[in-house]
Amino acid sequence: MTRVLLVDDDVELASMLREYLEQEGFEAEVVHDGESGVREALSGRFAIAVLDVMMPRLNGVEVLRRIRAASRLPVLMLTARGDDIDRIIGLELGADDYVPKPCSPRELVARLRAILRRVADNSAESTSDGPIVVGPLRMWPERRSAQWQQQPLELTSTEFSILEVMARHAGRVVSKSDLSELAMGRPLARFDRSIDVHVSSIRQKLGARPDGDSWIQTVRGQGYQFVKA
Repeated sequence: MTRVLLVDDDVELASMLREYLEQEGFEAEVVHDGESGVREALSGRFAIAVLDVMMPRLNGVEVLRRIRAASRLPVLMLTARGDDIDRIIGLELGADDYVPKPCSPRELVARLRAILRRVADNSAESTSDGPIVVGPLRMWPERRSAQWQQQPLELTSTEFSILEVMARHAGRVVSKSDLSELAMGRPLARFDRSIDVHVSSIRQKLGARPDGDSWIQTVRGQGYQFVKA
């Protein structure tokens, strides 16, 4: 059974989510404070963590920061509905996705499964291909590892998936809708800025081209394009 860590100080909500997850075939454990969340997330016992942003003392953003300093454990953030700041900060720190609260347990499970499918990445396409090579970028999808200019490129699971899609389509525009479907495993929601934030983070990690432009170009009204060297 896939083990899920729930970190939320709302005892009633966490209990309800745990019960639903267990009905859906997951094994779920709950902790109600950020410090316990960090400790359990780094224990190696869980496949994924669900992390609430609004918690007393150590909030979810700081918990995520501490997790990312030591682990690539997939993390799904629970954010207040309409609070774009928390979502953007969470994604910039390496959250794999977010769900606004109040959320339906069914949506939460769908997002969890989408993330876990990406992490597993056991498709025939990924395991049968050699490395993807585009200019100074090399990616090994079966190992979920990448190099940039012959140096290790540290990417979150979602960043890796997004960059992989763009690298496979290098020189061509990939729409945000396609990136959401292919890389995040879900349709692009209206007003969803997740793709933009992840792409911005990838751009920062790649740096600028020799001519000063970005390796990932925004094509207005269409999507993003990874530029061939």
